[in-house]
Amino acid sequence: MNTKDFIRLGIPLGEATRRATGFVTSFILAGGDKTRLEEEVKAIIANPSAFTRDDLRGEFAKALLNASPPLRSEPVKYRQWGEGLEHEAVMQMERACLLPVAVAGALMPDAHVGYGLPIGGVLATENSVIPYAVGVDIACRMKMTVLDIPAQHLEHHQDRLTRAIEAETRFGVGASFKNRRQHEVLNADWSVSPITAQNKDKAWSQLGTSGSGNHFVEFGLFTAHGKIHDLEPGTYLALLSHSGSRGTGAAVCDYYSKEAVRRHPDLPSELKRLAWLSLDSEEGQEYWAAMELMGRYAAANHAMIHKHRRHEPGSRGAAGPGNHHNFAWKERHVINGVEKEVVVHRKGATPAGEGVLGIIPGSMASPGFVVTGKGNPESLNSASHGAGRVMSRTQANKTFNWKDANRFLRQQGVTLISAGLDEVPMVYKNIHRLWQHRRTW
Repeated sequence: MNTKDFIRLGIPLGEATRRATGFVTSFILAGGDKTRLEEEVKAIIANPSAFTRDDLRGEFAKALLNASPPLRSEPVKYRQWGEGLEHEAVMQMERACLLPVAVAGALMPDAHVGYGLPIGGVLATENSVIPYAVGVDIACRMKMTVLDIPAQHLEHHQDRLTRAIEAETRFGVGASFKNRRQHEVLNADWSVSPITAQNKDKAWSQLGTSGSGNHFVEFGLFTAHGKIHDLEPGTYLALLSHSGSRGTGAAVCDYYSKEAVRRHPDLPSELKRLAWLSLDSEEGQEYWAAMELMGRYAAANHAMIHKHRRHEPGSRGAAGPGNHHNFAWKERHVINGVEKEVVVHRKGATPAGEGVLGIIPGSMASPGFVVTGKGNPESLNSASHGAGRVMSRTQANKTFNWKDANRFLRQQGVTLISAGLDEVPMVYKNIHRLWQHRRTW
C-alpha cells in the first residue's frame, strides 16, 4: 500500500499517512498476511480509539484521532461583490472556503490580500474560531461623535481642534500615555487568558491611544440627509476615530494563531494562517474570552478620546455609530436550508444586519458614509469596512512623495497633522465606485 491507497481510504495527509506507512512496514516485517493488509487498515480507520494501546497499531491510531479533518473537495458557497479584485485576494477566499470547518462566506468590494483570510473576507465556521480570520488588530473599530458645535468651527478654529487631537490621543507603534487614563474596562477579568493577564499593564498605558498605519482621529463635517434616531437632518461638526486593541490585541492573535497551527500540523502551507481552534477546547474558549475582552478594550480606547471631546466648551456631543471589524460573532444563519448557530468572522468587514448603523470611511481626501444594514443573507449580514487599498505600503512609499500629496490634500481642503506616505489618498480605491454596491449588501 502507498499514499494513493491511503488517500483513497480517507486517511488525512501528513502525520496520519506517515504513521500508516510505518504500520504497513511493521505489519509486514512482523509476518502479517499481506492479503489482509487493507482490511487491517480499514479496521483502524473505522475505530481508532480501539487500537491506541496496541503496540503495532497504536501510533497509527493516535495519529488518526489527532488528525485534522480533510479539506473539502470544493469550496463552500460564497458571493463576491465588486469587480477587478486582486487575484490573490480571491484565491485566499477560495482556499478559506475549503476548510472543513467552513460553512459559508462572502467577499466585500474593498477586498485585498491579507494574512490567511483576505481583508474584506467574511467566513462562517461551525463551532470553531480562526485567530487569523479575526486578524492581528482584534476588534479594530470606527467611532463617530456628532458635536453640538457650529460647523463653521471647523474652518475658524482649526488650531484649537488640532491641539485637541494631539492632547487626547497618541499615534505610532508602541504609543502610550505617561499619565494613564481610567476606564471601567480595567476592572474586567484580565485573567481569562495568560496573554491578557501578562499584557494588562501595557494595555492600561495604551488606553486612549490610536496606533499607526491607517488608524486616525479627525474632525470633519457630517451631513445627515434624514433623521438618524434623535439627530435631526443637517450638517454638523463631528469627530471620527479608527483604531483597535493595540499591542495587547496583537499579542493575543500571535499566541493563539501559533497554538492553532500547532494543533493542525498537516494543513498545507498556504492554509497555515487559517488554522482554527475548536470552541470545545480550552484554548478555543481562552481565545474567545480574550477576543471579547479586546472588543471591550478597543471600544474603551475610542470612548476615552470621544469623552474628552464632548467636554469641548458649548458641546454636549451626541453619540454616533460605532462598529467593530476584525472580530468574530456567534450568529444564527440559514446554511443549506437549515438555520443554525455559526461563528461569523469579519476581517476588514462590518456587521450589516437589518437596521444596524455602521460607518464606512473613505480616505484622507474622500468622504465616509454612515450606513444602515439591509440584512442580506448572501453577505452573512456584512458590509465593507472602507475603501480598500490598491497597492501595498511598500509600493506606496516608492510611488508617491509628500510634495505632491500635500498639494493634492490642500486642493481638497484637508489639513493633515501627520501621517505615513503609505496612507495618502491615492493608495485607496474610489469610495464612490465601492458605494455602488451599497444596495445589495
